Amino acid sequence: AKKAGFDLVEYQFPYDHDATDMRHAMDEAGVRMRLINTPPGDRARGERGLAALADREADFRDGFLLALSYARELGSPLIHVMAGVVPDDERDYATAVYAENLRICASAAEAADIGIVIEPINGIDIPGYLLQRTAQARAMIATVGEANLTLQYDAYHALMNGEDPAEGLRANLDIISHIQIAGFPGRAEPIAGDGYDFGGFIELCDTLGYAGAIGCEYNPKNGTQAGLSWASRYGIGAL
Repeated sequence: AKKAGFDLVEYQFPYDHDATDMRHAMDEAGVRMRLINTPPGDRARGERGLAALADREADFRDGFLLALSYARELGSPLIHVMAGVVPDDERDYATAVYAENLRICASAAEAADIGIVIEPINGIDIPGYLLQRTAQARAMIATVGEANLTLQYDAYHALMNGEDPAEGLRANLDIISHIQIAGFPGRAEPIAGDGYDFGGFIELCDTLGYAGAIGCEYNPKNGTQAGLSWASRYGIGAL
């Protein structure tokens, strides 16, 4: 990542590795961690986060404490608290469970000067995910009311929901602390002409004064290094 021009990295689920070893490797490479996720639960059973699951509060809170310890050791300023997949007839109660767990997380993380982010994930890629649309996330942030709870805005998920990322950025800049991009459609590298102009979106981030990071969360068609050709104008990709 450093050789390709990145100073920051993300790691969805770092928990199979020793945090101290990871920190040493990051220091040697000269990169800093920007974001990690809370443990997803049992992915083989379809779990994609536990924070909104009414019967898994203890498991979620144990997982969050693990995430908090990793964030401290890795120097990550942000933890993405994943809501999870819930049945349609339990969504209202799950929303209340999610809000309460977010309050607890935000309070615990504030003492460590760590921020909590939530991310809407479209229901096509992850059917049944509780938090699917930007408006839902904004309402949740307002309901919880903690200063260190903000929005992780993924332009790909917005597009999958039929939302305009530029409009979403303008309307929610005040609560956005992390952005992710991926080509649309297909979630490959965001190459110009493929369907959405991410060059224009990134320029808008600069124009509006967005000061956070932009994460490249996609599945490259022809390998990571070759897939970075789109980013050469930003000083990324030259090895």
